[in-house]
Amino acid sequence: MTPIMASHKNSTFTSSSCSTDVVTNSTLVVPVTSAWSWFLLKVNCLQHFGVEAVLRCDCCVINMVQMEEAKVSCLSLLTYHRELLVSRLRSIQCILDNLLAGGFLCEEDVEIVQRTVTKTDQVRKILELVQCKGEEACEYFIFIIYNVHDAYIDLQPWLKEINYQPSKEVTVMKVVNTDPISRYCAKLRHDMNRDTSFIMSYGQKEETRLEDLYTDTVMEVLNNCNESLGFLESLDQLLGDNSVFNPQGEIIYVMGDAGVGKSILLQKLQNLWSQKELQTDTIFFFKFRCRMFSLFKDTDQISLRDLLFKHSCYPDHDPDNEIFDYILRFPEKVVFTFDGYDEIQEHVDLMNVPEVVSPEDKASPLQLLISLLCGKLLKGSKKVLTARTGIEIQSTVIRKKVMLRGFSPAHLKVYIDLHFKEQEHRDLVSVQLNASPYLCGLCSTPLFCWIVFKSFRHLHTMHDSFHLPDTCVTLTNIFLLLSEVFLSRLASPAPSLLKKSTRCTSETFTAGLRPLAAFAKLALQSMERGSFICNQEEISACGLTEEDLPLGFLRPVSEIDANGSPATFEFLHVTLQSFLAAFALVLDEQAAPSSILKFFTECSRKRQQFCLPVDFCISSSSRSSEKKPFAPNEHLQFTNLFLCGLLSKINTGLMGHLLSPVLLRKKQALLKSYLSTSVRSHLQGLPHHSASDGKVVHVLSNFLWMLRCIFETGSKDIAQMTAKGITAEFIKLGYCNIYSGDCTALNFVLQHRKKLLGVDMDNNNISDYGVMQLKPSFCKMTVVRLCVNHLSDSSIEILAEELCKHKVVKTLGLYNNHITDAGAKLVAQIIEECPKLRNVKIGNNKITSVGGRYLANAIQKSTSIFDVGMWGNSIGDEGAEDFAQALRNHPSLTNLSLSANGITSKGGKCLAEALKENKVLRIFWLVQNELTDVSAPHFAELIKANTGLSHLWLIGNQFTVDGMRHLAEALTHNTELKEICAKGNQLSEEEEKEFQSEKRLRFH
Repeated sequence: MTPIMASHKNSTFTSSSCSTDVVTNSTLVVPVTSAWSWFLLKVNCLQHFGVEAVLRCDCCVINMVQMEEAKVSCLSLLTYHRELLVSRLRSIQCILDNLLAGGFLCEEDVEIVQRTVTKTDQVRKILELVQCKGEEACEYFIFIIYNVHDAYIDLQPWLKEINYQPSKEVTVMKVVNTDPISRYCAKLRHDMNRDTSFIMSYGQKEETRLEDLYTDTVMEVLNNCNESLGFLESLDQLLGDNSVFNPQGEIIYVMGDAGVGKSILLQKLQNLWSQKELQTDTIFFFKFRCRMFSLFKDTDQISLRDLLFKHSCYPDHDPDNEIFDYILRFPEKVVFTFDGYDEIQEHVDLMNVPEVVSPEDKASPLQLLISLLCGKLLKGSKKVLTARTGIEIQSTVIRKKVMLRGFSPAHLKVYIDLHFKEQEHRDLVSVQLNASPYLCGLCSTPLFCWIVFKSFRHLHTMHDSFHLPDTCVTLTNIFLLLSEVFLSRLASPAPSLLKKSTRCTSETFTAGLRPLAAFAKLALQSMERGSFICNQEEISACGLTEEDLPLGFLRPVSEIDANGSPATFEFLHVTLQSFLAAFALVLDEQAAPSSILKFFTECSRKRQQFCLPVDFCISSSSRSSEKKPFAPNEHLQFTNLFLCGLLSKINTGLMGHLLSPVLLRKKQALLKSYLSTSVRSHLQGLPHHSASDGKVVHVLSNFLWMLRCIFETGSKDIAQMTAKGITAEFIKLGYCNIYSGDCTALNFVLQHRKKLLGVDMDNNNISDYGVMQLKPSFCKMTVVRLCVNHLSDSSIEILAEELCKHKVVKTLGLYNNHITDAGAKLVAQIIEECPKLRNVKIGNNKITSVGGRYLANAIQKSTSIFDVGMWGNSIGDEGAEDFAQALRNHPSLTNLSLSANGITSKGGKCLAEALKENKVLRIFWLVQNELTDVSAPHFAELIKANTGLSHLWLIGNQFTVDGMRHLAEALTHNTELKEICAKGNQLSEEEEKEFQSEKRLRFH
């Protein structure tokens, strides 16, 4: 079968039969089953081959259904789709540039187009010129649209509709992307790569490439109730649709404690996009720091265009405003990052400011930010917002919530390898970290880890004998180390290459007292006015010289003055600013000693809860809060913490070299007296209630800061008084954002308690390091709840050792951790050896049938166990058979959950048979397993046995109406069973109605 051949170039036409099914041209392939393509085919034949050719084409209509493809000239396509092209083609610059460079248009042609008034008329003129130039020019025109995808996104569906495939001839022709949108995207990538390739001057004399030091942290995804949805494995998943709990939300909310790595995570995200290594189709990426919104004057008004182009990246080639128009039309192609929402310090009344809904309207910068975040502007764009833990934002605007948990042990090892190139140093640091659980806990926070490693590396090069602290180091010690490193830069270079044999910290601080006091004064003044930015005038007023700035306490902000020097500075980290502010309070010999307590007073003010952003539901009884509705006080809490550390007994020797010993003792006594009084008052005011375990207390948020401050002081007197003041038998610390480093502070107090105590620490970030630090306190704990705390088997090893030694534990909660069969064996040991243990929750771990056997055997031997939760493991039928054996004639087990364990009817049959010999079990959960009708007769026999079982949960299994009939009939012989929950099985609504008369069989 020979096709009809039509060629514009040689004007030949051949045909061999009426079964011809293809007309060939040099350009593109189009299905001819549509009327328009057949019409164009006939037009081509008429133009080039005459009436006879048209008649020959007509005879092929009979076989049209069999035709698969036909090629139509590009010239004809431009004619047929002229109005579509005129309406959708918005950017002409790239087309003109390439047609001119390719020789299809001359300069005069371009000028003719540019003199045309409207955009649509310009497109019409280009189409006329191109069609006049012939088929090759027309195909090159379409090829430009095909090649420059982003600029002509509106026409991509049209290219698919006509099934466009470029010919070999046109693919060798060069297309240069001069489109303003593409150029702007390239500029954004270039600028962002420049700004993010290096870690911002941790000490201005040194720069570290981001890729040389960046290490991932644990990124936990939460739902709107702050319950875990799992973990992100890479930054690509941060912008993706996985774990989105509110598709209507606009914000990807990244939370974390101070120094946990929020800013560096955004920097890595930005850097990946700049190098096209981020899996996203984002074209525009704008980064902002929230503190910049505090730099505007109260009277400043800006529009969205101003924010993007004046305060982020200016478009150099966009005479027709195509870029901004594109952003408004395709907001899904835009990503914003806003870093540090907790750092906004706003002094205007926002309650009466109207929302910004027009991209052209000007408004206060902060109101513009709020409108972006809540989707009033650029709805559909992605916004990544970071803030410290504790800043609550309404769930209605949050799309995804991510909590940064710091370094895992594996991450810490990677960071050590990146930070230290010599294996000798890696080994030395690892040994010293392993010897100090508290130091390991601190190093799970990236900022503190960087300080420790930087201090080690710097001081190890200067002194032969330097080692990391082997005692219980405090956070104040960490920042004293950093300050020592910075101040050591003032020292004159050593006359030889030999290291100094001794290290004298007091000598370094005494020599650097002048700049240290000046930096401290600047930090305090900035904090008092609620600012994180300082200018040259403020720096000079504090006595700092240009030679002091490179020490490392400050780093330049991107803005520069007329001379090209940094116009404004910020402290290396807001936590360092808090440390220096505390130093200023200690060093100040002019102010009254009681002034050291100024931030304690401010932090103790009772403020109502507020929720950010969007509707400004912010209320407070204090005048201060009305002026600063966004102002958090965590940086003030850190200042108080560092004040306690600087005035501690252990640092008396150092501080005695820096201020009058008499004044130092006076301030120490004043602080101790204040803390003692505050602790008593706080403990007396804790809400409590009575329960079966005795008096229960749920601590308030300030309790954790109180413990941290007590630990920093190192005062045993205050710790003993605090322990004595906890009069409850059970203290709840759940959802208090306790991380591993806090466990030493908690242990510092609890170790002084003489009575037994139950402690609930569920839903925190304690990790294995925290469990190691709590080790001395487990001897007093009757309740140990550590659910959702990222614990591994190594934590269970410590628990087994301590709990089996003291045998006082009654409740053990380990739900939703990372416990394997090895850990399950240790839990089994605890169950077997602790005679008072009644409750064990170990669900949602990584326990298989092997671990299930250990636990079942231990439960079988225990005469005290009352409640066991195994929900969400993988014990399967083998594990179910072991539990069945444990259940036979068990004397005490009353509640048991084996839900979501992959148990089939085989395991279900064993469990049902065993329970016929059990008179104690009352509640049995088998939810979300794989039980079918095969096991129904066995459960029916169990029900008829009337053993005393009162609640049987079979939700989410595979029973049908036949299986339910067995259970329903058995219920007529049972007087003890109160309910069988059977929701989510394989019954229709009509079939469920069959059992309406049996009220105990529930489907809803």
